[in-house]
Amino acid sequence: KPQLQAKLLRVLQERRFERVGGTRTIEVDVRIVAATNIDLTEAMRAGRFREDLYHRLAVFPIRIPPLRERLADIVPLATDLLARIARQLGRPALALYEAARARLMSYAWPGNVRELGNVLERAAILSEGAVIGAELILTGPLASVAPNAGSAAIEKLEDMEKDAIRRMLALTGGNRKQTAARLGIGLRTLYDKLKVYDL
Repeated sequence: KPQLQAKLLRVLQERRFERVGGTRTIEVDVRIVAATNIDLTEAMRAGRFREDLYHRLAVFPIRIPPLRERLADIVPLATDLLARIARQLGRPALALYEAARARLMSYAWPGNVRELGNVLERAAILSEGAVIGAELILTGPLASVAPNAGSAAIEKLEDMEKDAIRRMLALTGGNRKQTAARLGIGLRTLYDKLKVYDL
């Protein structure tokens, strides 16, 4: 928002601000670490981001490449995320079969680490053992089921999805908003699936 950008620029330049509703000017000596997932050059060109604010913030720019450009980081990240997910779900430590690791490495990850976390959490919920197989690494629309897959494969995917929803509802105490968020789907989508699966 242009007004907020102007206020932030003023704080960065003058190193002082007033609290909302306050009357006293507060002086600050801070360093700002800012992050964005939008192209600020394009945003400045379109007039959505102030160029003077950009130059105030871009003293020491660091580009963090997307996950698809950091293939060597995917498995260590997945291992760390799985450890956290197992703790959150109250499960023993989880690991990945080699084929599951290969599937993680072969995907482009447009949603970066957040998408990786969602995929792993879904796999952890669906997994009955301590080691997750490639068949549970469901990425992209309709997961790994190809358009020409037989009806048995589609039914299996639907059974897995129904089971995942049922388990997550149990884990969240029936909280539908939390269930949708943790499954990585919209609340309306969850309601639709609850009707379809008669849950």
